[in-house]
Amino acid sequence: MRIVSLLPAATDIVAELGLAEHLVGRTHECDWPPEAVRSVPVVTGADLAQDSMSSREISEAVGGSAHSGSSLYTLDTDALSALAPDVVLTQDLCDVCAVSYERVSQAVRILDTGTRVLSLEPRTLDGVLDCLVAVGYLLGVRERAEKCRSGLRRRLDHVASLTAGLPRPRVVAVEWLDPLWPAGHWVPEQITCAGGEALLATPGEHTRPMTWDQVVAARPDVVLVLPCGFPPERTLQERDVLTSLPGWDDLPAVRGGNVWVLDGPAYFNRPGPRVVRGAEVLAHVLHCVRAGAEVTTGEARPF
Repeated sequence: MRIVSLLPAATDIVAELGLAEHLVGRTHECDWPPEAVRSVPVVTGADLAQDSMSSREISEAVGGSAHSGSSLYTLDTDALSALAPDVVLTQDLCDVCAVSYERVSQAVRILDTGTRVLSLEPRTLDGVLDCLVAVGYLLGVRERAEKCRSGLRRRLDHVASLTAGLPRPRVVAVEWLDPLWPAGHWVPEQITCAGGEALLATPGEHTRPMTWDQVVAARPDVVLVLPCGFPPERTLQERDVLTSLPGWDDLPAVRGGNVWVLDGPAYFNRPGPRVVRGAEVLAHVLHCVRAGAEVTTGEARPF
């Protein structure tokens, strides 16, 4: 089985299923698990020099928002053809964050080799776990995938049990800094599972930009900063985008020292199995509850 993953979350899923050795191609952003993907050929690139651009500049370059417009990814169709994959895993959820299903399908039609394409587009935690089974079915390891899903569900249930009955802080999760964008899809469920009340977004919602006035009016007890595609170090480079906003110091979350920067790409932005770890991290952030491994500064740190 020759697998090309055009979505970092799909690469996570393949690894979770114990099939990383079958990966023959990946995106330039597939980085987990590092020892398994390091030597896998890259078949995508980025049109923009994102490391040297601000959130606002990136947003404007892709069409004025963080979730619509042109993709940040380019696809090397010649490299894809040379790899002769049996299966290509892609997505149709976000036009910016990965190569689109339409572009991949066009490339595969040109190959004319019988390559199967599976598009992953979950919007909820259950949808993320169901994707694991869908990929497992396609790759011939459905029983293993069912077992993995059950294990991940038990971990989520454990987090929920640890936080049941505790006070539920009001939480705003920021998925993009400029323009401000609330984290939707599965993130509100992660917050609820970890014992919080998600504000300004509902489970499964494909969100739109929010105003700063909406954040101020919500009076969150906790603010989570987890920009799409930004590791914590990159997020902190634009810290002043938030801290310079009028009324920032008056937010209950700021006054209480409850603003956190999290590793968005690892645990919140990507619809893969590590969203479960994201819920465990949030249980620590919201309630100092330990679920699973101890939370590190690479996973969550004060903003």
